[in-house]
Amino acid sequence: MVAGVVWWSKQVGAPAPAGGGRNAGPMSIVPEVVGKGDIGINLNALGTVTSLATVTIRTQISGYLQKIAFKEGDDVKKGDLLAEIDSRPYEAALAQANGNLARDEALLKGAQVDLTRYQGLAAQNAVPRQQLDTQIALVAQDQGTVEADRAAVKAAQVNLAYCHIVSPLDGRVGLRQVDQGNYVTPGDANGLVVITQLQPISVLFTLPEDNIQTVLKRMQGGAVLPAAAYDRSGASKIADGVLQTFDSQIDPTTGTIKARAQFANDNKLLYPNQFVNIRLLVDTHKDVTTMSTAGIQRGVPGTFVYLVNADSTVSVRPVKLGVTEGERVEVISGIVPGDRIVIDGADKLRDGAKINVRSEADSAKPADPSKAGDPSKTGDPDKSGGGKKRRSENGQKQ
Repeated sequence: MVAGVVWWSKQVGAPAPAGGGRNAGPMSIVPEVVGKGDIGINLNALGTVTSLATVTIRTQISGYLQKIAFKEGDDVKKGDLLAEIDSRPYEAALAQANGNLARDEALLKGAQVDLTRYQGLAAQNAVPRQQLDTQIALVAQDQGTVEADRAAVKAAQVNLAYCHIVSPLDGRVGLRQVDQGNYVTPGDANGLVVITQLQPISVLFTLPEDNIQTVLKRMQGGAVLPAAAYDRSGASKIADGVLQTFDSQIDPTTGTIKARAQFANDNKLLYPNQFVNIRLLVDTHKDVTTMSTAGIQRGVPGTFVYLVNADSTVSVRPVKLGVTEGERVEVISGIVPGDRIVIDGADKLRDGAKINVRSEADSAKPADPSKAGDPSKTGDPDKSGGGKKRRSENGQKQ
């Protein structure tokens, strides 16, 4: 009986929870003024950085590798010398081809002189017609031999040019696959080195098939769709580019289609086979009502906000939202630019609750330094003299 009376008296004397009634003290909140601006419609996707050109440099002839003219990791331009192969055998082959050409040209010239002589004699019936026909065939044969010799000279010149291996494109040189002094052949599996184009570079990513029509309509209308590449966490932007094209068919197993975006990559932060997040800007809603996503509340009224009234109270205002971009969201109806809404401190609010407006800077202020050195103002009994006294008394009791 006595225990019941004591429990009832404690319940009656207990203070009401903060914010529990209309007569409770005002709640501290941070407001935001609803504004106007542009909201972008973005599609997010996962992508892989892919080079527009990757070339394995191989030798076209066999020979000893006399010189390597690049350093691993260098940036090279198209036409820069990469390596040299021993050219002496090919110089000798070219000289031999030129010699054969000169000999056969002389034979052709002699045959043509004889043909001219026989044609004059045949007109006077001084030589048989058969001998003239034979000479005509001999000249044609020598002409064919000369043409073959000229082709052999060109082939020898090409082989000699292959002794100097040059870069076929602008790009970055990878790790060397063979050392100077080795005998190289066209059949070597690894080649000499791999050159990868980094500027410009592309990113392959996939989009759901439901978004294809929207994107295609924008592209067919002549719009250039910006694409931004973000790091793995999606927090830091790496580069800006534009959407180039789509694949020719949808993958039926995933219901997605591949797309390619191209980036100038001036700072060379995109690297082949790098994983990135792609944010594709499809369209922009201009001059619309916008607010912070921190002010959105969800409950029995649906999606709503706490509207700050002129009498330092709040009221529940249902809102209809549109697209979201980052920390901003489009408001279709419910509030207008200039309204003030609660973005912090809405946990214990209700319709008609009294508020105390504070700024975000006030919430971040440190405690009053004048009270930091005075234990009596901290409310911590362990830092006051009374606390020490109680500990000593307890110690005596123990």
